[in-house]
Amino acid sequence: MYRFYAPAFREDAVFDLPEDEAQHLRRVLRLRSGDTIAVFDGRGREAVARVESVTPRRVSVRSVEPRSAAPEPKVAVTLAQALLKSDKMDRVIRDAVMLGIAAVQPFVSRRTDVPLKAMGAGGRQNRWERTVVSSVKQCGRAVVPVVHPTREFPDVLRAAAGETRLMFVEPGAGVELAELASLEGQQPSSATVLIGPEGGWDAQEVRDAAAAGVTLLSFGGRVLRADAAAAAVIAVLRYLWRDL
Repeated sequence: MYRFYAPAFREDAVFDLPEDEAQHLRRVLRLRSGDTIAVFDGRGREAVARVESVTPRRVSVRSVEPRSAAPEPKVAVTLAQALLKSDKMDRVIRDAVMLGIAAVQPFVSRRTDVPLKAMGAGGRQNRWERTVVSSVKQCGRAVVPVVHPTREFPDVLRAAAGETRLMFVEPGAGVELAELASLEGQQPSSATVLIGPEGGWDAQEVRDAAAAGVTLLSFGGRVLRADAAAAAVIAVLRYLWRDL
């Protein structure tokens, strides 16, 4: 059954799909009045719905009955990811959403190749939000993770103070993830996972994080690509927390 993001969702009522979702239903899938779809509101509710009307300007649907949504992980993970070039950031966000993250926090660090001013008027932010919705639709979740505005690394450290903070660093600079027995079965209510840029962390950033109480982790003796690290680390953490 095709799934559509419907933030205007109301139980047993008629409501409109957002413009981009309506275009997909009308132009790509070519669905018609009377067809059955699934809708979710991005906050955890999902339902079976019937297409009521399809016009060039709008698509209206009616929720018919509740539908069970995939359960959310118990640990609310924020992925703090240094900005990456081209479409690498999109892939990182897509995969992290499938692994159940609750939020994405893009940031600029000392070795980030993409300066903060290159973010422009929000074009990349909007694209990441669309990537999140697309990934949620594909993986069966009913909660749409938040994409926070891009910040500087020191601001991210301060904002996450008071919760579990885990920073992925190069081999030998931190505790090996597989050996961190203290994580096994111990579920924090929330955690922030910090992943650096293509050029790696600056030594001062690592020292600042350690001084702020951040746990430094490495992935054994392997050096992972910046666009592969997030998914690998989050998957292992989910396993250690028994939160798959």
